[in-house]
Amino acid sequence: MSASWAVVIGVGLATIAIKAAGPVLLGGRPLPARLVGVVALLAPALLAALVASLTLAIGTTLTVDARILGVGAALVALLLRVPTLGVVVIAAGITAVARLLGAG
Repeated sequence: MSASWAVVIGVGLATIAIKAAGPVLLGGRPLPARLVGVVALLAPALLAALVASLTLAIGTTLTVDARILGVGAALVALLLRVPTLGVVVIAAGITAVARLLGAG
């Protein structure tokens, strides 16, 4: 078994253990109020971190290129309440045009 498969299996087992821990530890009781707030904010925080790392990094190097223009365009489109598909198309289009013009 390669190291990659060992990591995949390890992450899978850890995921199963984490998902099973909640029902086992809580036993049908509701989450405490403090944890509900943390859980509610966890997904948006992780998504923001993912977008930031994919936009501003190439490997281990911090970089600013055409991708930042696409994310900025997506932000403006979201603020203007453009439907999700439109946001994606606008962001991809702006990024493509910026790359075509030599911005990254």
